[in-house]
Amino acid sequence: MILALLLFCIIFIVYATAKWKLHPFLSIIAATYILALGTNFIGILSGVEGPIIKDIGGAINGGFGGIVTSIGLVIIFGTIIGKVLEKTGAAVKMAEVVLRLLGDRHPAIAMTIIGWIVSIPVFCDSGYVILSSLKKSLAKRSGVNVVTLSIALSTGLYATHTLVPPTPGPIAAATNLGIGPDGLFWVIVIGIIVSIPVALAGHVWARIVASKYTSTLEEATQTFEEYKQQFGKLPSAWAAFGPILVPIILLALGSFANFPVGTDAEGNRILLTSGFVNTLFTFLGAPVNALFIGVLLALFTLLPKRDEENLTKLMGQGLLDAAIIIMITGAGGALGGVIRATPIADYVKSLISDNAAFVGVGALFVAFLIAALLKTAQGSSTTALVITSTIMMPMLPSLGLDAMAGTVPIGQMLTVMAIGCGAMVVSHVNDSYFWVVSQFSGMSLKTAYRAQTMATLVQGLVGIIVVAIIGVFFL
Repeated sequence: MILALLLFCIIFIVYATAKWKLHPFLSIIAATYILALGTNFIGILSGVEGPIIKDIGGAINGGFGGIVTSIGLVIIFGTIIGKVLEKTGAAVKMAEVVLRLLGDRHPAIAMTIIGWIVSIPVFCDSGYVILSSLKKSLAKRSGVNVVTLSIALSTGLYATHTLVPPTPGPIAAATNLGIGPDGLFWVIVIGIIVSIPVALAGHVWARIVASKYTSTLEEATQTFEEYKQQFGKLPSAWAAFGPILVPIILLALGSFANFPVGTDAEGNRILLTSGFVNTLFTFLGAPVNALFIGVLLALFTLLPKRDEENLTKLMGQGLLDAAIIIMITGAGGALGGVIRATPIADYVKSLISDNAAFVGVGALFVAFLIAALLKTAQGSSTTALVITSTIMMPMLPSLGLDAMAGTVPIGQMLTVMAIGCGAMVVSHVNDSYFWVVSQFSGMSLKTAYRAQTMATLVQGLVGIIVVAIIGVFFL
């Protein structure tokens, strides 16, 4: 009965968000109270002495506060970095570097790579708007179909948006699933590995299928050089890439510094580094510290002026963007706190104990399907990531997804990837990204469904297949 109640709560979240247009934060919080109160009512009907969840307020506050405490600053710093890259032309500089390497010979693959890079720190919606003029200019210069370049760009952006931190969605999912600071670098690594074939699938779809459709988009009136002038003097390549690459390098140092290389006579782990070096690398490699250094790099190497316009208003915009994500993520944590207080995990364990199909690799498909249903129904990939990871966390041991590869929590990481792939399926009319892509590309609704929506379906399916193949070897 409690499991059926949880299913009802999921349906409630989807319906309240999609049909009643209730904000996801309120939808999740309301569902959390329904689950908590309903669980205790079921306990009364079943003759249980005392409430099943003795402190509903404590469970909700604990779940909400625990998530915000562990991930709040990370989301804020990551969002600020993305906002600075967006407003200073650093994202355009990244695009220019890729175009310089590839030239005009391969415009579609250039757009895929540009999107793949830019969406690691920048939301895919913003990234598409920023790069839309570049896409139009490149289409004019190369003579390639606008729809082809539009889908190549949109799917490149989409691949890293749901799979690679420091984008907030994957960070929130990793935290919800119990991956600590030391594991975030490995989430980035496996996210990059999975996102490459996902991006290539979108590229192939753009070249083979999207190229058959036409756009009503007027021919670009600007060249790329003219478009760049609106940003003034662009930052250098090192300055543009630095706020992304430096935090990733620091996260890597932190992980490698604490990598075990053996045990001593007393059975204690011997780490790769020790003493001051270990302390330093551990400090620098903590996600919150690494991303704060990324913020400092963005501020001092990208902002042309460090005045009120930039240091107050621009930062304020970043904080507003981050606040919404933190609130939704915290609400997901509250729901997770209530789920953990119920006997659902024990029941699922007994339910699947005799069914190997739902353990290990099979469980990855369960996570994928839950995320895909949530994404398709309510439109937000970030919300799908948060809710699905919250639901999956208490059931990881029961589903065989708590496997370790040495000190790397590979089971939890593959679950993040499976959820991320599900959060791609599919982008349609209830997704703001669908409208950004279609309107900025001059695609009719029919063309957008065939080109963009189907491309996201293909990307999600390719992604879960890649994740399942990895799972065959490690789970």
